[in-house]
Amino acid sequence: MDAGGSLNDAKPVVMWPAEPPRFREEHVDMLLAWCANEGTSDINLQTDRPVFCEIDGLLRGVTRRVVDAADMDTMLRRLYGAEALAKLAGGRDLDLAYEVRTETNQRIRFRVNITAILAKARDAVQITLRVLPNEPPTFEKLGIEGDIIKHWAPRQGLVLITGPTGSGKTTLLAAGNRMMIERPGGCGKMLTYEAPIEFVYDTIIGPNSLVSQSEIGKHLESFAHGVRNALRRKPTIILVGESRDRETDAAAIEAGQTGHAVYSTVHTTGVAATVRRMMSVFEPAERTERAYALMETLRLIVTQVLVPKVGGGRIACREWMPFEDDTRERLLSQKQDDWTVDIQRLVPERGQSMSTSAQILFDQNLIDRRHYLLLCQTVEAGLQEGD
Repeated sequence: MDAGGSLNDAKPVVMWPAEPPRFREEHVDMLLAWCANEGTSDINLQTDRPVFCEIDGLLRGVTRRVVDAADMDTMLRRLYGAEALAKLAGGRDLDLAYEVRTETNQRIRFRVNITAILAKARDAVQITLRVLPNEPPTFEKLGIEGDIIKHWAPRQGLVLITGPTGSGKTTLLAAGNRMMIERPGGCGKMLTYEAPIEFVYDTIIGPNSLVSQSEIGKHLESFAHGVRNALRRKPTIILVGESRDRETDAAAIEAGQTGHAVYSTVHTTGVAATVRRMMSVFEPAERTERAYALMETLRLIVTQVLVPKVGGGRIACREWMPFEDDTRERLLSQKQDDWTVDIQRLVPERGQSMSTSAQILFDQNLIDRRHYLLLCQTVEAGLQEGD
């Protein structure tokens, strides 16, 4: 089977016209820029395979020759540096951001993952590059609901964006950052800690707004370290790319308690499941204290999933609930073991459930019945996973 044309016979595949007989470092940027300009969403570089681009949801080979070990070594050095192979051999995968500037001063950014794999019974490498927009989208472009926008920017406290991998959490956060930067009063001093930095705000202009971005693993060692660093820099807003462990969760809660607006992502599905997951990372001896600190700090939880859209593409479906004063007081008056059930009851009353959002999309003929039913089961499945 020919790697170039058989994946989509209905539409001829355009091959990279500048394909060299042997890759040198300058060819890597040329290839990436050409792929991005062809409308590629993801580029896949894998040992002993042609270069594959994902265009309109289909993988298409765009080189006639496979990437051999020498080519891959050149690509790794260009994208990461000479130490890439040693780190991969140590069992690490590598996440980073990469930027190409073309001769016409075009700026193209990529999110990159580099992972060691087995191919043809020997060690090999796969590099996946996601093409990133040049600037963050707006809430309007993403179709963010008015109730989410209304509660997005509390003076202090914790805002959590949740969902599975690839659900657009980072994009949603970036759009929220843009909204705060561009608002009439600006955002003040915003510090972001990300791994890697995906969206940049160089072209987003706002009054009284100063944005500083740090990459975890490059500028600072961990997200928890990033939050501690932020508290020494007198910020207005702190963005923690991911709350993934006890130390980071505790630091984010503490920052929210000390007068900062803190934004982070969590790999959970559903408002109630998120609260339960945030509590579960703490040891039993400290769980009660941490749980009540979390509840005092919470201001908004948004869960987002992406599903296939009728006619092509994907569309976001969201569940959310603001944690206003009366909601927090109600929950704080209960035992924490009762929170999950009560939050499930509160979501449809004070926010919007995933099933309601799915019903709206289905009624508008934006999603099909199968995906509507799957969305209605999503939050229940998320809760069961935590049991």
